[in-house]
Amino acid sequence: MSEVTVQSINVSERLAALIAQREPFVHATVVRAQEPTSAHAGDQAIVYADGTIEGFVGGQCATGSVRAAALGVLETGEGMLLRVLPEDSDTFPDAPRASVVVNPCLSGGAMEIFLDPKIPASVCHVVGSSPIASAIADLGGTLGLSISRSTEGGSPSQALATVISSHGGDEQSAIREALDAGVPFIGVVASVKRGTALLDEMDLTETERARVHTPVGLQIGAVTPHEIAVSIVAQIVKAIRTEGLGRSATTPQTLSTPPPAAQATDPVCGMPVVIGPDTPHAVVGGEEFWFCCPGCRDRHVAEG
Repeated sequence: MSEVTVQSINVSERLAALIAQREPFVHATVVRAQEPTSAHAGDQAIVYADGTIEGFVGGQCATGSVRAAALGVLETGEGMLLRVLPEDSDTFPDAPRASVVVNPCLSGGAMEIFLDPKIPASVCHVVGSSPIASAIADLGGTLGLSISRSTEGGSPSQALATVISSHGGDEQSAIREALDAGVPFIGVVASVKRGTALLDEMDLTETERARVHTPVGLQIGAVTPHEIAVSIVAQIVKAIRTEGLGRSATTPQTLSTPPPAAQATDPVCGMPVVIGPDTPHAVVGGEEFWFCCPGCRDRHVAEG
């Protein structure tokens, strides 16, 4: 983990670049700050999935609270209003969707910081130019999926799901390409009979075959291309929301919630601490400890 970068950055340009690179991060913005805190309303920072912070949202102790909370926000995917208070302060009362952190190391002055997670949309790769394929692309985009189409030069790389609707085209090659790319959910628009025969002709392992869904789509009595698209996208959403699609460590190309960083508790002030190469650290009595700031470390070492 790198040290906090406090120099001025063009936040708008950096945000756009990270979104284009499909990198998960948290955009932290100071909403309110009371003196004598060093941060001011409007100060911003970017918190990366490894805990690295670029920008400025307060001193070292406040930044430690922001880092820990931001990594939690990346796990849930939900924004949070973080209220950082000095010890024995009740200036900002608790409220729904707000998290209060009492930081005994804070030099004074309460802060409110909004943490906005930016997690890349799941990619759905659509193969084919059929009306169903076009309807899937339209509907998936409306629901927030990032659509990649074979007809526009797209590939299954980094896709969470691939849907093949080529009506008798080279479906086997498309299936194999998606399997080799590590796509965890592969759907083929076909009848039960044709889909089964198609897979029987391929030399698939049991694990590979389990990733291919044919006929794809929930059974809702769909008839028209748009109705069939609804059933297919609904199955993908169901797999994401209720079956853990996209959270498996065996599918690294899936850009979903990053794994949580290791954390510890500062033995002096009790603050949560994200463990990284730059986290203040000491071995006392043969036991390792991590601290929110050098002051807490020095105090613990002196008392140990």
